[in-house]
Amino acid sequence: MIDWLGIDHLFKLSGGEVVLGFLTPLFVCAAVFVAHMILPARRVPGYATDRETGEPRKYRLNGLAVFVLAHIVWAFALPRDWFYRSTMYAIAGGVVIAIIANTIVVFSQPEGAQKNRLLAWWFGRAQEMQFFNNRFDLKMYFYIVGGTMLSLNAWSAAAWHNDNVADANPGLFLYAAINCFYIFDYFVWERVQLYTYDLIHENVGFKLVWGGPFVWGWMFVLPLWGLAPLADPGISGGWMYFWLIGSAALFLAGWTISRGSNMQKYTFKRWPERKFLGIIEPEYIQAGDRKILCSGFWGKARHFGYLGEGLYGIAVALTFGLFSNLWAWTYVVFIVAFFVPRQFEDDKVCAEKYGEEKWAEYQARVPYRIIPGIF
Repeated sequence: MIDWLGIDHLFKLSGGEVVLGFLTPLFVCAAVFVAHMILPARRVPGYATDRETGEPRKYRLNGLAVFVLAHIVWAFALPRDWFYRSTMYAIAGGVVIAIIANTIVVFSQPEGAQKNRLLAWWFGRAQEMQFFNNRFDLKMYFYIVGGTMLSLNAWSAAAWHNDNVADANPGLFLYAAINCFYIFDYFVWERVQLYTYDLIHENVGFKLVWGGPFVWGWMFVLPLWGLAPLADPGISGGWMYFWLIGSAALFLAGWTISRGSNMQKYTFKRWPERKFLGIIEPEYIQAGDRKILCSGFWGKARHFGYLGEGLYGIAVALTFGLFSNLWAWTYVVFIVAFFVPRQFEDDKVCAEKYGEEKWAEYQARVPYRIIPGIF
C-alpha cells in the first residue's frame, strides 16, 4: 500500500531517526513556547470577553517574530529536509502529544453543559485558557505552532525535492512560496484572527489541540507526500508561464476574498461606522445590541471567505502541473469536507447569537452560502 501510494520515501529513517522524528513535534512545541514567551510582543484586547470580568481578553501577539526566527533557525541551523523526511513519525508523535495534552486540558476544567465525557474530550469544556498572568494564550500558541510548521514543512519538502529529484519541478517551489506567503500574511494581521470564529467560539478540546498545531502544521501540506518525489511535468514554453502565473493569480484571487472578508469584518467590529478601505459603506441589520454586516464581501455570500479558501486550495493543486495526479487534489477534498459542513454550524451559531428572526432576515438579504449565484 505504501509503495502504491508513492510515499515509501517517508518511511526510510534509521532506528534513531524514527525516535527523533516521533519526538520532533515535542521539541518544536517547546522551542515555539520559549520563543513566544521571551520575544517582544504587543499586548492588545480581543473580541472575546473574560467571563469573570466581562472585559475583552488581552492577548500577547508576536507570531510574526516567532515565524521569522523559526525560518532563520531552519535555514541556518537545521537539516533542511528533516521536517519532510520525518513527516510520518512526527504526525504519530503529534497525535500522542495531543491525546495526552488534551486529556489534561479538558479534565482539569469544571464540567460544563456537555455531560458526555467523550464529546467533552473532543469539543472541550473551556473556551479560553490563559496562563502565566495571561501572558500565554493556549489558542494563539496552537496557531503559532501550526502556521509556522505549515510553512517550514512546505520548504522542507522543497529542499528534499531539490536534493533528490534531478529534473526539479518549479511548481513545487511555487507551492512552498505560496504557503509561506499565506502564513506570513496571517501573522502580519495576527490581531485580525482575534475576531474570527475559532478564537471567539471554539472550545479547547481535541479538535483544536490536535488540529491547531499538528493537523495544520504537518497535514495541510498533504499533497507533498506523494508529489515531492516527482519530476518536472514537462510543461514548456508559453504554457509553462501560463501554468505558473495562472496558479499564482488564482491563489491571489482566493487570498483577496479570504483576507478581504476577514479584514472587513475586523474593521466593522472595531469601527462600525467606518467605510472599509475608505470605499465600502457598512450596511448592517440591527439585532438588539449586535449588528449583522451585510455589505461588501458579506453581501455577496454569508460565508464568502470560504470561497477564497477553496480557490486557494485549487490554486495550490494546480501549482504542481500534475493535473491528473490525485495527490495534487487532496487538499481541495479536505477544504470541501471541512468548510461545507462548517458553514451549517456557523449558521446555527449565528442564529443563536443574533436571534432566529434577524438571522432569517440576513439570509433573505444574502441568500447564498458560499458561492454567489450558485450555492
